[in-house]
Amino acid sequence: MITLEAYFDYVILPILSISVMLIFIRLLKGPAVVDRVVALDLIITTGIGIITVYAIRSNQAVFLDVAIILALIAFLGTVAFAYYIEKQKDD
Repeated sequence: MITLEAYFDYVILPILSISVMLIFIRLLKGPAVVDRVVALDLIITTGIGIITVYAIRSNQAVFLDVAIILALIAFLGTVAFAYYIEKQKDD
């Protein structure tokens, strides 16, 4: 029987790591600025997932606070970028 720790180590973390690499490629290639911002937001979201898995794995709830703060910063950054794009469209 597979333990939860082994599932984190051999399934979830490798999938999250591969997704970060693929998103990073999109961040570098992305033809438009919007694509790059969405990729950056996805990297932050995937990082939040990695932090959460690590918090569960190490049994330290402090990392969940870090993940929540990072999620709030990412949300504010996305809202600020959407506001910037909307202002550019009006001009």
